[in-house]
Amino acid sequence: MSTGLASSAKPVAGFTSPATGTAEDGKLHRSINWTGAFWVASGVPALVLFSVGGIAGNTGKLAFLIWTLSMIMGFIQSFTYAEIAGLFPNKSGGASVYGAAAWVRYTKLVAPLSVWCNWFAWSPVLSLGCSIAASYIINAVAPQPTATSPAVVQWLASNGAALQMADADKVTAAIAAVAPGIRTWTLFTTTLGPVSLSLNLAFFIGAALMLAVFAVQHRGILGTANVQKYIGLLVIIPMFIVGVVPLLIHGVNWENFSPLVPLAAPAAPAPGAWNITGWTLVLGSMFIAAWSTYGFETAICYTSEFRDPAKDTFKAIFYSGVLCLLLFTLVPFTFQSMLGVEGMLEASIVDGSGVAAALAHMVGGGPIVENFLVMLMILALVLCIMTAMAGSSRTLYQGSADGWLPRYLSHVNEHGAPTRAMWTDLVFNLAILAIACADATSFFFILAVSNCGYIIFNFLNLNSAWIHRIDSAHIPRPYRAPTVILVLGGVFAFVNVIFMGAGAKVWNPIALWAGLVTAALIIPVFCYRHYVQDGGKFPAEMYEDLHVGPEGMVSRRRAGILPYLTLAAGVVVLLLSNWFFQL
Repeated sequence: MSTGLASSAKPVAGFTSPATGTAEDGKLHRSINWTGAFWVASGVPALVLFSVGGIAGNTGKLAFLIWTLSMIMGFIQSFTYAEIAGLFPNKSGGASVYGAAAWVRYTKLVAPLSVWCNWFAWSPVLSLGCSIAASYIINAVAPQPTATSPAVVQWLASNGAALQMADADKVTAAIAAVAPGIRTWTLFTTTLGPVSLSLNLAFFIGAALMLAVFAVQHRGILGTANVQKYIGLLVIIPMFIVGVVPLLIHGVNWENFSPLVPLAAPAAPAPGAWNITGWTLVLGSMFIAAWSTYGFETAICYTSEFRDPAKDTFKAIFYSGVLCLLLFTLVPFTFQSMLGVEGMLEASIVDGSGVAAALAHMVGGGPIVENFLVMLMILALVLCIMTAMAGSSRTLYQGSADGWLPRYLSHVNEHGAPTRAMWTDLVFNLAILAIACADATSFFFILAVSNCGYIIFNFLNLNSAWIHRIDSAHIPRPYRAPTVILVLGGVFAFVNVIFMGAGAKVWNPIALWAGLVTAALIIPVFCYRHYVQDGGKFPAEMYEDLHVGPEGMVSRRRAGILPYLTLAAGVVVLLLSNWFFQL
């Protein structure tokens, strides 16, 4: 299958012409430009729906500021990633792959850690998104009764007098009694360590959504981009409208933004103070927000699928960042203005299932508008899921091609889709889906653990930029970030570590340690691939991408002990921040 690269790509001076993938050579196909990557990454803004309630539950009136600051940090960091992506026009898989190429000269074990952590940070978007989408579908076909529902009122009239409990507990019992049985049906349920696991209706609906996304992406990146363009327009435009219209109609309720102090305790509207507990809650919110706001870096996962990577790489991440900067600041601000802290602490907002109803209330719509917004929310979540599968599967593919991960993952089908990596994503997320569908506690535990991987990835890759500057100064760069941006990226790398060390415990007491253990799982996997399968040698393509031969790995190690000192400093900052900040 021809991609037409020979007639359309214009290589930058100093670069060899990027390889063209075909069905015959088993490589990804160069079939999209930067707009295709933009549409594939357009699912990222919908990630705000995953944790908008959770962040408000920890920081109260500071929530809008958390989202804004986190998004600004992510946007600044993206310029660093744009530079290192330009060094590798023949690689896919995103910034983690480009960063691993810097660390491999100094330590073989740290390089695969970057790729692995990025994958297990992104991959759970599939299961978490499917669990929320499934809850919307269940609510549509079997809505949960409310305290004022006729069935609840009738049950209380018949049975309430016989109950020896508070009135609020009686209402809860009534709702549980008259709720459709399908909402609580489960084929199997159990507890596994700190989380629950359930094969309930939400699990099976979520699994069906995953398979549908798999079917779309089986057609390759061009087909995926074409589908996501239309879904993206259906989602992004209404999200913008919902962010703007309530402010135009009702104005800004400034009382919901003052005083700017953290909450005294999680999930309680009472204001607190800027003490250790308050700072811990703030840092915990910055930690979890990063999982969403930094996510548009996935736009550079497709470098080896760009027709002209020298031009397309920077445009893809820049314009994706502009879109996210707009929506990640606007939507949380409008939510807070309209709902206030008390409204954002509602259980249905925290778990995501009531966001559509809240949006309908914000724009003054009735049942028809609410049903439309439910469909919008489901489409937004499908968009997130498609973005996650496209990016995370390519991380697995490139990790395999570079010698980090098992060989079987580097297979692609006739459409240039990394199907074995996609199946691995799917099977992994079916297990995670069973946990995410159990309860809100399990949901946020998965979110926190996966974000530990994301922070580790960001730390390694923000620091990889200056290592590349030192070791690969001779390599032409289609885009060269200002030095001050690289310095800020290095500073933000350590700030992100503080977020993780101080804030992971906010979501679960063992989230940090579970995240570190999950990160360490790559060590035996890599050792098997590298030392058993490959005899201690990397694939030839990996050396070509570094512009060195095997003997040049050591001779180009010009940064000295600085990378090792950086790693040691990161560990120290993590442990100190975890010790100092407490709830």
